[in-house]
Amino acid sequence: MGVAKVSSAALLQHQNGGGNNNKPAAQQRKPISWTVVCGFLLFCLGLISLFTGHVASDLEWYSQRLVKRSFFSKLEGINRVPIDIWKSEYSSYFYGCSQRGRNFAPAVPQRLSNGYLLIGASGGLNQQRTGITDAVVVARILNATLVVPELDHHSYWKDDSDFVNIFDVDWFISYLAKDVTIVKRVPDKFMRSMEKPPYTMRVPRKSAPEYYLDQVLPILLRRHVVQLTKFDYRLANDIDEELQRLRCRVNYHALRFTKPIEKLGQKLVMRMRQMANRFIAVHLRFEPDMLAFSGCYFGGGDKERHELGEIRKRWETLPDLSADEERKRGKCPLTPHEVGLMLRGLGFANDTYLYVASGEIYGGDDTLRPLRELFPNFYTKEMLANEELKSFLPYSSRLAAIDYIVCDDSDVFVTNNNGNMAKILAGRRRYMGHKRTIRPNAKKLSALFMARDKMDWDTFSRKVKISQRGFMGEPDEMRPGRGEFHEYPYSCICQKPISDVQTSRSGEQVGGNHG
Repeated sequence: MGVAKVSSAALLQHQNGGGNNNKPAAQQRKPISWTVVCGFLLFCLGLISLFTGHVASDLEWYSQRLVKRSFFSKLEGINRVPIDIWKSEYSSYFYGCSQRGRNFAPAVPQRLSNGYLLIGASGGLNQQRTGITDAVVVARILNATLVVPELDHHSYWKDDSDFVNIFDVDWFISYLAKDVTIVKRVPDKFMRSMEKPPYTMRVPRKSAPEYYLDQVLPILLRRHVVQLTKFDYRLANDIDEELQRLRCRVNYHALRFTKPIEKLGQKLVMRMRQMANRFIAVHLRFEPDMLAFSGCYFGGGDKERHELGEIRKRWETLPDLSADEERKRGKCPLTPHEVGLMLRGLGFANDTYLYVASGEIYGGDDTLRPLRELFPNFYTKEMLANEELKSFLPYSSRLAAIDYIVCDDSDVFVTNNNGNMAKILAGRRRYMGHKRTIRPNAKKLSALFMARDKMDWDTFSRKVKISQRGFMGEPDEMRPGRGEFHEYPYSCICQKPISDVQTSRSGEQVGGNHG
């Protein structure tokens, strides 16, 4: 497909070319085609660039963005139908693509590499997942042999699981064998021959590849074994396209859960499917640590302020925040009740099945009660797997992995903050076909919730739908440079040929006619 970018230019040309012969003549007559307009504007920008110094890549980005906007607004104007809250109308135009390029050299053999790279991941399951993904890319940059990363046993979650307890380590090593050489440990003979222990260092957050080549590689060549600690978000967001696709191969293909985790996760999905053809998974993220970290207030009075204030002291560097200002800025997670109101406002019915992924909910059942009343078909992993879950209970990361599987396989995934699980799953669901992923527009919704009592339900619902435009996981929400790459993997999303989409849709219509 060439460079994988989510561009809608070909689709726009198809629409302008009269692909739909059933449109009324009034709609077919256009004074000026968008192709001419875009070409003229690009020409003007080119002239401006002679005087301002803008480079061609900037002009290309602006022109692609204009074409993409016009394509989606054009389709919306033609169809004039409410958004399908269960599935994106445009998802069939795109697919995940992360294949190696023809010029991507094979992995350097262990005996010829520049040394061994040890990685200490940091945080909870999904934060560590980003670190593992970037560790593979850094090993590639350094021409190093990667040792299977060590997981964090000392964070807030206090989980002593190792890599092998959560991920299929043999699959991880074999799947990436053509990209990076990975071993389970540094050979004992090599370790005994070392005059000094491995050199330990921590690199700055979001370091560019050049930093690793300038600062880490010389040490690796001299000491042969280097350990990078607290390795989370330590690689720049914007890197070479081939390395971005390597990120996708690691995250979406190589990191596969162990069989016990995968088996139980799929059991829960099956049990949800037995009750309903489709369901929503909600990641509430309303645990005490999250609320304390946010600095927000959720209506619990002095008791809440004291309890969350004590938890907040764990982070010595956090600034004092105004809870009201944070809410106005859209930085506060929604309460479970507000999540339910948003979903009902979007049009999800009272009989919709909900799978709620969460740890300890602050306030317990009292906090969840309003959500249950809005959606009585309410389930958690604890409700779906009682005895089967017992062996996993001491391990927060393994429990999080089970939630990850169910959320990934859900028809609609709803996030409640922009944390690591939200970003990782949003990116994966885009890669796997733009499955509907809803992120609350907390800034607009917070103001709307405050004024809820001043409007009738129809008005509230209409405003919720307006507020959520651009936050529903549509393909046009992706663009190069937006947010974290793990959330917006634009280099790994390709556009299908128009003919393939037409053939697929024609087949669906024929099949439907046979009923």
